[in-house]
Amino acid sequence: MTPATEDRRGGIGPPLFAAAFLGAVYGLPLLRIAKNRLVVGEPVYALDGLGALPGFGPEIKAVAGLVLGAVLLARIGRTRIGVGAATVLLALALALLMLALGSTAGDLLAGEPPAARAGLASGAWTALLLLAGGLAHLARRMAVPGLGGALAAAFLGFVALAGSTGTLGSLSLAVEFAARKDVVGEALVRHLLLSGSAVLLAVGGAVLLSLWRRGQGLVEVLVGGIQVVPALALLGALVAVASGLLRAVPALREAGLGALGPVPAVIGIAAYLLLPLWRGLALALAAPDPATLDAAEALGLPSQTILFQVRLPIGAGILLGALRVACVQGIGLATLGALVGAGGLGGIVFDGMAQFAPDLILLGAIPIVALSLVVERTLSLAEDRWRGTPA
Repeated sequence: MTPATEDRRGGIGPPLFAAAFLGAVYGLPLLRIAKNRLVVGEPVYALDGLGALPGFGPEIKAVAGLVLGAVLLARIGRTRIGVGAATVLLALALALLMLALGSTAGDLLAGEPPAARAGLASGAWTALLLLAGGLAHLARRMAVPGLGGALAAAFLGFVALAGSTGTLGSLSLAVEFAARKDVVGEALVRHLLLSGSAVLLAVGGAVLLSLWRRGQGLVEVLVGGIQVVPALALLGALVAVASGLLRAVPALREAGLGALGPVPAVIGIAAYLLLPLWRGLALALAAPDPATLDAAEALGLPSQTILFQVRLPIGAGILLGALRVACVQGIGLATLGALVGAGGLGGIVFDGMAQFAPDLILLGAIPIVALSLVVERTLSLAEDRWRGTPA
């Protein structure tokens, strides 16, 4: 029996998960208390609850107990009921861990100056990621359509509810969000507009390049060559070109165009997205087998009808896959748009880097990761359904 087979049957996987979780919550710091947002701060461990923090120790013990119970059920449970019970226990452990971290942060900051911060430390992040990964694994084992998305939505709703009641308000990440709530909302909308506009521009460009039948070799060289150009260098070159163009044609400046802003950012992002979209379109058009195309031509169908009723429907799954890659890549690249004045969530990330404020960096980075995961999962489901494979 191979290790992979043993893990799928519930052998070595759950014990390793339990060991990793216990090592995270008891061997690594869960919180860091700092005098202000710029210093690292002092670590706080779960074992500190045996002394000055009487509430921290029992709560973490309860979380560990829930995780061990879930691991036991996942190891011995061969039915959907057992896996479902393990999922419930892990979800409760995740919620209780968040509450324990929030309440302990509030206790530690009681009586401290307003500038003092309580941030999540390596142990907390590791434990949260392990629990999230465990829930995702169990949701797949349950094989219930939409269960993973429902669990993610429930967790976000729980965090929002706990945040609105002030339970998590003492955590430094929540403090940063409360101070910049409007800024984060505007940056999120601008980030979506940047990445969405770049995808639309790249889709149009890929279609036009595909129409140039005789120049496909040159097109491949061009769109492939863009990939080896560093993003910062490409954005800088676009800004320089735009500056020169505005000096040569002052009317463009009067029309509201500028060398900095969303225009060079959208063009630069779209340039990187051309390759996956152009290749995906080429593969989609070549997806039908020759016999199908011969039959369509024998029926006297014109080339345009064959394109829209044969080639594109058959290759739609490939197109969705290419679009998924382009969308996720566009969301990530839009972060760099802040460097040329385009705004977006990248602005918050770079502000945090300039101020050496890790929680401010996370305030911009977490929504970027969440957007990427949501878009990737949504388009993956659409791709699987079109191809006729189970989600």
